[in-house]
Amino acid sequence: MNAFLLIIPLFLIRFGLLKMLNKDSLSRAAFFAPLEGKEKVAYLFYQLSNAFMILYSVFLKIQTKPPLLLIALFIHVLGVSVLIIATVNFAKPEQSGININGIYKISRNPMYIGYFIYFSSCVLLTRSMLLLISLLVFQISAHWIILSEERWCINKFGTEYINYMKKVKRYI
Repeated sequence: MNAFLLIIPLFLIRFGLLKMLNKDSLSRAAFFAPLEGKEKVAYLFYQLSNAFMILYSVFLKIQTKPPLLLIALFIHVLGVSVLIIATVNFAKPEQSGININGIYKISRNPMYIGYFIYFSSCVLLTRSMLLLISLLVFQISAHWIILSEERWCINKFGTEYINYMKKVKRYI
């Protein structure tokens, strides 16, 4: 079975669900905070690794040998679930535009966590070392993107975001 089938839920969530919930959310999700210094390089690696993981899946096959199959499918469902919950909560920000409710009460970066879980399952289902390396590049570069987003949020939302940062961890 072709591994690109694993990517379909990602597109449905990111473009279908997000647009259906709130048309403005799709442009908000596509917005990247202004980048400084090394963040610009990280952004390049982030985008390239993301594109690679999606495109490379076309050339991979899902490995269907238990018991890893059941574990990987569970992780895949978990990743899809986290992405759906994060997307629903992202589409409903506070009046000020800040996201602090739902899963955002647990993590300041639930979508990045969802992507990591989701793509981890793709690595397990395909047993691809190249996909694993790309996922690690993606995750490391996402850290730098998160730093730029948090700086932007502090500038935009001020003490409201600083107080939120004190209450909620960056990662789960």
